[in-house]
Amino acid sequence: MDIVLKSKQLLFTVAPLALMLPGLACASPEPAKAGSVEKTPAARTKTAPVEEAFTTGVAKGRDRLDSATSTSAIKASEIEKTGARSLGDILRNIPGIRTESSTGDGNSNYTIRGLPLAAGGSKFMQIEEDGLPVLEFGDFFNVSSDIFIRADFNLSAIEAIRGGSASTFASNSPGGVINLISKTGDVEGGSIQLSGGLDYDMKRLDFDYGGKISDSLRFHFGGFYRSGEGPRHVGFNAFQGGQLKFNVTKTLDNGYIRLSGKYLDDRSPQYMPGPIAISGTDDNPVYQNVANFDIKKDSVLSRNVPSVVTLDGNNQPIHTPVSDGMHAVVKSVGLETQFDVVGWSITEKARYSKISGSVTRNLFAAMYQGNALPAALGAGTGTLSYASGPNTGQIITNPNAINGNGLIGNMYLMRVNANSLDNFTNDLRVNRAFKLGKGELTVTGGVYKALQKIDNHWLYTSIVQDVVGGGNASLINFTNSAGVAQTQNGVLSYSLGGAGTYRRTYDVQYDVTAPYGSLNYHLGKIALGGSIRYDIGKVRGLLYGSDLGGGRTGITSYDFDGNGMISVPEAKTAFIPITTPAPVHYGYHYVSYSVGVNYRVAEPLAVFARYSRGARANADKILFATSVSTLDGSMANPANGYDIVTQSEGGLKFRKAGFTFNATGFLANTQDTNLQAGTGTQTHRNYRAYGAEFEAGFRSGPFNITGGLTYTHAEIVNDTLNAAVAGQIPRHQPTLIFEATPQYETRTFSIGANVIGNTSSYSQDINKLKMPGYTLVNPFIQYRPMDRIELMLNANNVFNSLALFEVTQTTVPANGVGQARAANGRTILASVRLDF
Repeated sequence: MDIVLKSKQLLFTVAPLALMLPGLACASPEPAKAGSVEKTPAARTKTAPVEEAFTTGVAKGRDRLDSATSTSAIKASEIEKTGARSLGDILRNIPGIRTESSTGDGNSNYTIRGLPLAAGGSKFMQIEEDGLPVLEFGDFFNVSSDIFIRADFNLSAIEAIRGGSASTFASNSPGGVINLISKTGDVEGGSIQLSGGLDYDMKRLDFDYGGKISDSLRFHFGGFYRSGEGPRHVGFNAFQGGQLKFNVTKTLDNGYIRLSGKYLDDRSPQYMPGPIAISGTDDNPVYQNVANFDIKKDSVLSRNVPSVVTLDGNNQPIHTPVSDGMHAVVKSVGLETQFDVVGWSITEKARYSKISGSVTRNLFAAMYQGNALPAALGAGTGTLSYASGPNTGQIITNPNAINGNGLIGNMYLMRVNANSLDNFTNDLRVNRAFKLGKGELTVTGGVYKALQKIDNHWLYTSIVQDVVGGGNASLINFTNSAGVAQTQNGVLSYSLGGAGTYRRTYDVQYDVTAPYGSLNYHLGKIALGGSIRYDIGKVRGLLYGSDLGGGRTGITSYDFDGNGMISVPEAKTAFIPITTPAPVHYGYHYVSYSVGVNYRVAEPLAVFARYSRGARANADKILFATSVSTLDGSMANPANGYDIVTQSEGGLKFRKAGFTFNATGFLANTQDTNLQAGTGTQTHRNYRAYGAEFEAGFRSGPFNITGGLTYTHAEIVNDTLNAAVAGQIPRHQPTLIFEATPQYETRTFSIGANVIGNTSSYSQDINKLKMPGYTLVNPFIQYRPMDRIELMLNANNVFNSLALFEVTQTTVPANGVGQARAANGRTILASVRLDF
């Protein structure tokens, strides 16, 4: 039975229950919505309200000083000031979270408290939207959760819980949960905003409106639309699309019912590593731009590299535009209810999301000095000429001088067709408080159900192009000394480097069932709590690809140009052996638990301690690997089905009028079965990380400042497949991560800056080549000339600083040229907003 039929059956099961409950229930008001704020510009400059209940990753919404957890929340009104251009940029402002967001609007990398980030996405941290995950697994190859979610005017707040009960109140989230919470119309009014880049091409419209339809019925809707080349020069309109969201809430004497919907159709580019000059020593390297390519402003994407020509997942020829970039299409409908039934509070959340799209990107396989290219491709000597662009057909007489840098790239054009990432999630929870002695015992129980589909095709074509910025790179043809063309319109092979590897189809469904429960006893100043969760997973499906072995082949010939002859590239065409699939048929189960104690020392001060054991089920990273049998789909070692994370933490929280301070020390031990990003190397490791995170806020009159600091010491304890990395610091892991936002606010204007950064780290796990630390400054100013009108100017990376998130090399290269991924250079955005 497929996911659509199953999810419809489940949705129709829970919906009647939700509609029946009002007749059974007693009075129960809807809980306070996090992030609800007044809509007028003047109201946004008032002193912050009293601390609200925190609801993400916990049994029941509580004041943070009464909960043994480490949490943070960011209001939407603060997010718009920071100059963040993507979700990854926003999340950098939450202590404990490390993001590598230079890829663009999606496929960024996220981790928390030093937990490993061997591959892309967010393996140990779940990204949710209104309390349910966007994708059940946040690190699917090439299609991570953040591609399919957007922060816009529908956003009320972002809540984050690090460690703690995140292990037991969500699946696959032992590190923590990030929850984007939507507005629900509890504040009457709306806004419309027009924004435009002053030094880059971006036009955007944001809007929202909410309010009452009647005394018991309210609504909210909103969305955005945008268009433009974006913050990097690619030579085409790389950003195009938008989102619409709505919800309707019916409040009853005994609770509420909410129906919500979302439609997202948006595309954005994925920025891959570009060329960079590296000199100096491994301990003190010097990073500079190569001639005619700015690592902060340019991309290997180009108007002259227009399409991916290859065979699709059904082995039929396709011609897809590179400008598709990361294309996300999401259609979802959700139901949320909460009622009291004979003293029990019952909460039901359900959502069905139909998700599809594609990811198209251009990445270096290798980079050569021009004259070295023929020999590197195994063809001795030959002639290079332009295959696209304004110089098409022109011979390159001096390849070593091309574009002033003499660089030519052997590139992989990759296309991932996400035919279906459909999912259904349902979380049914009940809780009740009982008087027990002089205290209060809160009992919570629930069942979580998720169905997650992954139906993806991986398609590759190899090309040759020059290396130049401005979106002006061109395809290059190569003819050997015998006059035989080794390329076809710049295509070197219709495959990954002439081989059939990585031409894959995943057609797999994950079925997750997780009952859970908790007990919390509150006596005076002390709160003791414990929770447990039992995850049961079934994985069923088929895999296709020559990587599976067993005599499967992946290379054939195909006449793409229809001239009746097979060229050298056409003779190296990859295809998917669709007649010989391998089954996937295994299960897993694991127990998570968390225990904690919180002591409210005084009204403004609390201390807490907690120990947690959680786990993350391994998804597609263990397919096409040795963990799963290609004969019967079973898993010989059930422990390979999940990785365990244990965390100890303790801290204090202080909150007084005008001042807050939170500090948490942590120790985490993590298993990680993965594939190393960039190399594809299989890893089976244990990691250890300890440190402390600090978060503070201070307000005095019109001045306020918020900030955070995270200290982390992490190491690779061992790797059963590579003993040499034991004791090393994981790549990209800095010792310190920091963020701060000072600002001065009056009724008429707000001015300030968001500052983020970190100290140095190593480019790779062997701990030789260093990536320098950086500080990015993002100033903003808001001016309110009259009631309901606001003008805003913000800059991202105003000093155009070099901030490296990734360097491919392990040491300073002999030829002085490597590849790196850096934060975007300076971008300045202006906007005008009308509140009504």
